[in-house]
Amino acid sequence: MIDFILLQLMRMMPTHLISRWVGNAASRPISRKAIPFFSKFYQISLEEAEMALGDYQTLNDFFTRKLKREARPIDTDEKFIVSPADGKIAAFGTIERGQLIQAKGIPFAVWNLLGIPQSETQRYEGGQFMTIYLSPRDYHRVHTPVSGEITDYSYLPGTLFPVNAFGARAVKGLFAKNERLITFVQSPTVGRVAIVKVGATIVGSVKVGYSREAGTNVKAGTVLHQRLTAAKPLERGEEIGYFQFGSTVVLVFEQGKVEFTSSLEEGQAVKMGQTIGRCITVE
Repeated sequence: MIDFILLQLMRMMPTHLISRWVGNAASRPISRKAIPFFSKFYQISLEEAEMALGDYQTLNDFFTRKLKREARPIDTDEKFIVSPADGKIAAFGTIERGQLIQAKGIPFAVWNLLGIPQSETQRYEGGQFMTIYLSPRDYHRVHTPVSGEITDYSYLPGTLFPVNAFGARAVKGLFAKNERLITFVQSPTVGRVAIVKVGATIVGSVKVGYSREAGTNVKAGTVLHQRLTAAKPLERGEEIGYFQFGSTVVLVFEQGKVEFTSSLEEGQAVKMGQTIGRCITVE
């Protein structure tokens, strides 16, 4: 009952406007005064940060901080799949009958998540997926889990419900309803990989390095699918983009290409660059 009431209140809120306002406020120089409080409140580790706390000029600068170059070594063996972000594994498993698992007992359709016709999702049937939730305390840059080329991307406008435990419980098909920016990477080892960056309440926007036009939380959002003029090559662990405030990344792999590490569990914390699986087509 409480979840239902909270959900109705969320539906009445101008979440896009609020999120843009917070994003703009956090980009103003005066917001740097909030950095020490924000860091202490969320118990953010600064040991891996590229700069000292006092060197960040705005709260957004701090929130989207980069790491020291040596902070996350990436295994050079191409058969390994690495985590694209810091966060907690919310769900992972096999895509069955076109369905992924949002939370315990709550499925949703892969074609809705990716915004593609149901007829085009056969390549992902029987494939693997993983959902990683990024809390406000986490490092918020997103990296590629495999080497390959960015060939195209999609922007799918939608709602901005929270993506925390409440949102996962209360909103069926949450990740296929919220705004999302999907980067498609063509990998020589695992085929076409979808890296889905999901927007949420108070997420100012999602930014990517391969396109100035790509982003989320725009005033007049329309569905956009854009193929890059020239594919952008990336090495495994290379940065794709970043969140302004916390959200979620969903990885979707083709059938018969990837198996996850057997020791992984739902709720487990992972770090960007940490091995989460292997390419079963590469020995």
